Amino acid sequence: MKDLLAYAASLAGEYLEGVGERHVGATASYGECLRLLSRDLPEEGAGAKDALDELVRGAGPGLVASAGRRYFGFVTGGSLPASVAADVMTTAWDQNAVLAVSSPAAAAVEEVVAGWVLSLLGLPEGAGVGFVTGCQMANFTCLAAARHQVLRDVGHDVERKGLFGAPAVTVIAGKEAHATLFAAVRMLGLGQDRMLLADADDQGRMRPSALKAILSGVSGPAIVCAQAGNVNSGAFDPFDEIIPIAKEHGCWVHVDGAFGLWAAACDGLKALTRGVAGADSWATDAHKWLNVPYDSGLAIVANTAAHRASMTIEAPYYVRTQGEVREPNHWVPESSRRARGFPLYAALLSIGRRGVADLVGTNCRQARLMAELLDAEDGVEIMNRVVLNQVVARFLPRSGDADAFTRRVVAAVQDEGTCWAGGTNWHGAAGMRISVSSWATTDDDIRRSADAILATFRKQREE
Repeated sequence: MKDLLAYAASLAGEYLEGVGERHVGATASYGECLRLLSRDLPEEGAGAKDALDELVRGAGPGLVASAGRRYFGFVTGGSLPASVAADVMTTAWDQNAVLAVSSPAAAAVEEVVAGWVLSLLGLPEGAGVGFVTGCQMANFTCLAAARHQVLRDVGHDVERKGLFGAPAVTVIAGKEAHATLFAAVRMLGLGQDRMLLADADDQGRMRPSALKAILSGVSGPAIVCAQAGNVNSGAFDPFDEIIPIAKEHGCWVHVDGAFGLWAAACDGLKALTRGVAGADSWATDAHKWLNVPYDSGLAIVANTAAHRASMTIEAPYYVRTQGEVREPNHWVPESSRRARGFPLYAALLSIGRRGVADLVGTNCRQARLMAELLDAEDGVEIMNRVVLNQVVARFLPRSGDADAFTRRVVAAVQDEGTCWAGGTNWHGAAGMRISVSSWATTDDDIRRSADAILATFRKQREE
C-alpha cells in the first residue's frame, strides 16, 4: 500500500507541477474520453498500478486545469497545498464522520473549524455548522431549519406530519437568486412556482422597497432569501435594509453566500456584508474561496434547536458518546460521509486569518485589473460594476449579432487554452463570465490571460 500511494502521489505531483502551464481547457471531448476509457470489465483484475495507469491514460486528456492559475470558471478556487495533502490523508484515514464515537477526531476537528469559520465571517458565536457537499446542500439544510421553525411557530411539526395540513410557507427571494436556491425549495416541497420574487437593480441586488411591498401582502409563515455575491456581478443585497424589513414581518432570513460571504473575512471588503450577521442562516462553499478540494460546503444556522430538529437522525445502533459532545449528524442530512473537516482545518491553519483576508482581497484586486485591461480595448464592454471577484465582459463585432459574436469569442478563448472563462447570459445579453478565485493566480497571470482574450477577440473580429 505504501508503494502504491507513493506512486499515486508521484502521478498527482507530476500533474500539479505542470498544471500552471498546461492547456487550461480539456484537450479531449466527452466522446473521446469515453472511447479511451471504455473496455469490457475483465474477469481477472489488472492490478492496482495498472488500473491507475489506465485511468490516467484515459482521463488525462479530458481534465480541465481548474487547479491552475488561469482557470476563471464557475468561481472555482484552486486548492491550497495543505488542503490537498489533508484531503489525501482524509481518504487514507477513511473515517465515517456520522458520530463522535465513529471518529472522535472527525467530530473534534469539525467543532474547531466551526468556531474558526464563525469568527472569520463575523457570524453568531455558537451557531450550528453543518459540513455538507456544497452550497446546494447548504441551502437545503438551512432552509430545512427555516421550514421547521416558521411552521413550529404556528404549531405545526413538519418533521412528524410533513406538509400535510400545514399552513402555506411563503418563500421570497430576489429575481437574480441562484439556481441552487430554487432547487432547495423544490426538494423541501415548498414549491418553486409559489416563490415570490422581488425586483432587483441593475447589479442584481434585491430592492428593499420591492421586498417591503411583497411582505405587505403576505400573512403566515415566511422565509426571505438574500444573496451575498451575485453569480454574475458579484453584488450584495443590502442586508442592513432587507433584514430589518423581513424581521418586522416575523420572517426567517436566509443568506445564500456561496462565495460572497468570504468577503466578511477581509477588512477592505467586509462593508459589503454589513448587517449580514442579523440573518438566521447562511450557506457558503469552502471549495470556492477558501480553496479546499470539492465536497466542502457549510450550512450555518443561528438557531441550533431548529437546525438539530430538522437534521438529526436517530437509529438504535447510533450509540452516542457520553458528555458534552458535538455530534456531527445533528447538523447535516447525511449519515455515512467523509470527514470533511480535515482539509478545512489544514487550509485554515496553514494560512491563518490574515492569509484568508489576503487571498480574498488579492483576487478582488486582480478582478479589477482584468476589467481595466479588457475595458481599455475598443469593442469590449464590461457589463458589471466590479465590486468583488466577478467580471462580465461583452464583445462587439464590427457588424452583426453581438450575442452570437460574444459566444464565439468565449468558445475561441476556451479552445486557445491560455485561460478558461465561461459564458453567461445577463440582462438578456450574452457575456463572458470571469471569476478570479484561486490562491495561485498572479498579476502576471491576469495580464497574460487578458492579452490572450484580447488577441482572440481581435482575430474573431477580423474573420
